Amino acid sequence: QVQLVESGGGLVQAGGSLRLSCAASGRTFGAYAMGWFRQAPGKERELVAGINWSGSLPHYGASVKGRFTISRDNARNTVYLQMNSLKPEDTAVYYCAASTLTYYSTQRDMAYWGKGTLVTVSS
Repeated sequence: QVQLVESGGGLVQAGGSLRLSCAASGRTFGAYAMGWFRQAPGKERELVAGINWSGSLPHYGASVKGRFTISRDNARNTVYLQMNSLKPEDTAVYYCAASTLTYYSTQRDMAYWGKGTLVTVSS
């Protein structure tokens, strides 16, 4: 069983920054791809960013490219999401997820999910 615990969400003004963290436990963290997803009220869950097992290949959703950065520290079993230049449309619950694969592929490959952390961006 894999446990994922997100932290770092909160309220921020437009243009501001936040860093989300996801602490993982329960299996060999460094062997699998990880991802951040988000879901806004009334919308489907969407990819924010994914990263392969080593951290060398990040992948971003179109709406956050150039503003968000995903990274991981395998020694600390933690994946991060640095969010800059935040916009009101970034408001959502952000979820961390762990893949069954070594490279990020699709949301369907994510086998484990955290409970989410709320990010609210005010205008």
